[in-house]
Amino acid sequence: MALIILAHPTFDKSIASRTIIEELKNSNTDMELRNIHELYPDYKIDEKAEQEALLRHKTIVFQYPFYWYNMPAILKHWFDVVFEHQFAYGSQGDKLKGRNFVPSFTVGSSQSSYTALGFQHFRVYEFCKQLEQTAYHTQMNYIDPIYFYGTSLAAGYTEEEIKANAKQHAKKLIQKLAELG
Repeated sequence: MALIILAHPTFDKSIASRTIIEELKNSNTDMELRNIHELYPDYKIDEKAEQEALLRHKTIVFQYPFYWYNMPAILKHWFDVVFEHQFAYGSQGDKLKGRNFVPSFTVGSSQSSYTALGFQHFRVYEFCKQLEQTAYHTQMNYIDPIYFYGTSLAAGYTEEEIKANAKQHAKKLIQKLAELG
């Protein structure tokens, strides 16, 4: 069974993330979904409840929108609180050892903007090094991120395009979860 940590501050307005989660729910994927914005609107994260959820699962998926080249603030805060010393790292902090760490996110801009010559100047995977290091530091198995571009209506993408791409994203994620068992 997989744990999905959903971190979208405006999930109810999101076309891409809502579609991905709907597809996951409608699949045969055995999963637990934790919408941390819904659980902790005040950002007062219950680290013990979150750690217990992590311990119940072999694969943890972090589902979020790619904001300002990073994760939303609540997910960063979640990591700061939940991945604590002697739980996630330290001399006795091996509780996450061997679990799968799967970043899954959406990117508003186009793929062409995330090139050395593009508007963003770097490729998306270059912004994921902190995720890889977090997995490494906590002895988790880092799985290459699953993501797609073009999720912003403001950037000229249509709702139909976004939904179609989100469904493809969900299909890749479901396949990866099946592979990971």
